[in-house]
Amino acid sequence: MGEMERFSSFDGTMIAYRVSGEEDGPGAVLLHHGFASTSFINWVRPGLVDAVAGVGRRVVVVDARGHGESDRSHDPAAYADGAMARDVGALLDHLDLDAVDMAGYSMGGLVAVGVALSEPRLRSLFLGGVGAAVALGQRADVFAHIAEALEADDPSTIADSSARAFRAFADATRQDRLALAAVRRGGDQTRGQDVSRIELPTVVVAGDRDTLAGDPAALAALIPGATSLVVPGDHLSAVVSSEFRDALVGWARR
Repeated sequence: MGEMERFSSFDGTMIAYRVSGEEDGPGAVLLHHGFASTSFINWVRPGLVDAVAGVGRRVVVVDARGHGESDRSHDPAAYADGAMARDVGALLDHLDLDAVDMAGYSMGGLVAVGVALSEPRLRSLFLGGVGAAVALGQRADVFAHIAEALEADDPSTIADSSARAFRAFADATRQDRLALAAVRRGGDQTRGQDVSRIELPTVVVAGDRDTLAGDPAALAALIPGATSLVVPGDHLSAVVSSEFRDALVGWARR
């Protein structure tokens, strides 16, 4: 697998990406990671890139702005107005891709929704780690707590369990905590999105102990023709389950 490359997005932010797999196949699959994660942690390390490439797909992974090897800003405005979804459109332009299937996990799933509502080059969606609660903007209070937790000097002062888990994850993966806090404060990927307008084949998957995402079936019910699946795990662990991998590969194969 090659090194990450970078390109200049719509506003000059440098976005890191990597392309794997066969170019001659049934089109590309773009994988977008979750909040406080990276393309390596979310997709490469668990073997998901190799699994999708193994069914003959070209695979594109991207580090979202504020994460991994992409540029980071501590200004919430850098993440506002659907910036991450616009980065995906700019990446499709950069790679000269005229058709792509997109999978996103958690934040990446919300980004994928935004892309689906604005980008005609998408053919299908795989939304992991999201459910009705997140997609309909019902977790704004938790997201605020997460931003505060990331900014806290002393993690022992963090009371909210979800915020405490994200702080521990960001510390363990050595992410830029202030950049991530700015993402949370400025990058509300759910604002103004009407999922009922999605007209793409869509699969919604979440863990059976994911108390953050909400019900995947309830979200799927809002998207015409969408299906849903529950896999083992909580919000941070469901993505590495074999059931999640099987669902992702099955979607990519279809």
